[in-house]
Amino acid sequence: MTIKETGPARAHSTHPPCWRASRYPSDLTDPQWQVIAGYLPRYQPGGRGRPRIWPLRQIVDAILYVDRTGCPWRYLPASFPPWQTVYGYFAAWRDDGTLPRLHSELRAQVRAAAGRDAQPTAAVTGLPVATAAGIGSAT
Repeated sequence: MTIKETGPARAHSTHPPCWRASRYPSDLTDPQWQVIAGYLPRYQPGGRGRPRIWPLRQIVDAILYVDRTGCPWRYLPASFPPWQTVYGYFAAWRDDGTLPRLHSELRAQVRAAAGRDAQPTAAVTGLPVATAAGIGSAT
């Protein structure tokens, strides 16, 4: 009897599902996705390697799931792309400035919708900070 070598077990498929059976409260709605999709880079992190197989929306939904639940990357449910893929996009977008740029653009849109200046004009600094000893100190 011969034992067939199948390679290491995989927690996730390497091929994207056509649809995700489960939706999570952290997932973007269609209108929310339409707002942010234009701010995401069209290139794949690293700029080389295999062609993209996972839709960007699933990558973003997975990043939002980790942010909302606080779970470790390795504990992403199997309905998301592999955690290594999701973290790779997150790290690349963090490092190339995509995430701060997206945050700034969304903040500007929210402020404009509320009738405020797109950019904040003041910040509060130097407030007392509570310490373990209960004595406040200026920051």
